[in-house]
Amino acid sequence: MTPEQVTMVKESWAKVIPIQEKAAELFYGKLFETYPEVKPYFKGDMAEQGRKLMAMINTAVNGLDNLGPLVPAVKEMGKRHVGYGVKDEDYDKVAVALLWTLEQGLGDAFTPETKEAWTVMYTTVADVMKEGANEAAA
Repeated sequence: MTPEQVTMVKESWAKVIPIQEKAAELFYGKLFETYPEVKPYFKGDMAEQGRKLMAMINTAVNGLDNLGPLVPAVKEMGKRHVGYGVKDEDYDKVAVALLWTLEQGLGDAFTPETKEAWTVMYTTVADVMKEGANEAAA
């Protein structure tokens, strides 16, 4: 990611933090509406799941200046997701729901440049998670 993209992600995320509970609801609503086949991956309290999602995104955003320490934790998360039945193609489904949610929450502030920055950030995290998943499957 370029320094400008890191700044865009951090600044836009700061606007999501105050509405993170609603953002999580929007995210899972969109994910399950568009891709109902992923709903069985999620068991238990969806409000708690939403809090975990927002915390994970927050950790990733706050670690953008130094990704090294995040990599092992993100790989481990990918390994855990194998146990839930998550496949590589499911990460693209999450990307669609995430970008849509950000667009809804940020409105006009979700510029094409901001979307591109989030796409790069999400793709980086997803690729590391897939690495972890592939290590677990090997």
